[in-house]
Amino acid sequence: MVAGRLPLALAAALFAASPAPGQIAAYNPYADSQETPAPLAPDGTVQWGVFFKSAAIQNAYQRLWNLGACRGTNRAITEPVNRNKLIIDRLPEADYEGTVVAATGTLAGGLIAVAERGAGDSAEPLVVQLHPAGVTRLRVTGRAPASLLRVGHVIRLVTEVDAEGRGLEPVGGFDLVTPPADFVPDPVQAKTRSLVVGTVKRIHKDTLTLHVPVGRIRRVTLTVSDDAVATIEAAQIDLVAAGDAISLTGRLWSGEGGMGSGTVFASEVFVSKPTLPGEVAAAAVADRP
Repeated sequence: MVAGRLPLALAAALFAASPAPGQIAAYNPYADSQETPAPLAPDGTVQWGVFFKSAAIQNAYQRLWNLGACRGTNRAITEPVNRNKLIIDRLPEADYEGTVVAATGTLAGGLIAVAERGAGDSAEPLVVQLHPAGVTRLRVTGRAPASLLRVGHVIRLVTEVDAEGRGLEPVGGFDLVTPPADFVPDPVQAKTRSLVVGTVKRIHKDTLTLHVPVGRIRRVTLTVSDDAVATIEAAQIDLVAAGDAISLTGRLWSGEGGMGSGTVFASEVFVSKPTLPGEVAAAAVADRP
């Protein structure tokens, strides 16, 4: 969703400044096994391992190691390398709230810039780092115009189609979801009003084409109303947009190598969409005495 992505220059700057995604997995012969843990602990805790404050120091060290010029005995090399390491999981976890400025990437290693609640207008945003293994728990909820729908999204709705998979009624709304990896939808039944879950394969004007991986009817073609609304219950960063409310839990690093006013290595991120204008008006009328 274009409105929710970082401007190209800002996105490029963030990725260039961010050592986290690549460096967490970087080879480090001085790290013990506790510094390169599995992405998730047995109790479900998100584990980050090592953050290298300076990419230049770590890259130079790795070149020396690969050339055989350093084997851990030269303290002039090893001490700066060790000082360059930060064990993210030793940072305390805390909660943060604010408003999304922009977002880019995917669940695996994406970035979200956040104007923290209570910070001044001139303050730099926090930069929320999602885990590169895709284990940060991301939840996006709310209602938005159906125009945010993109190819690759998965939608769920109750509708009726003919034997060729063509919808028999305009679609006024649908759920935009992120199913589990092992999810298998029910087959689509012709001329029976039932639940349809499919992946968006094509969007052309007001026509939507879905792919359903099971059953005889694998292609569903629907006409979407101009005022259709998507109800979101998903875990996708491309649904995060500027102006969304955000709350998160993570580990803040604001020292060397951090981005913005600080990098938050997030374990949980909850994003909610603003109320649609028409719904604000309806709520106001309902609240009148």
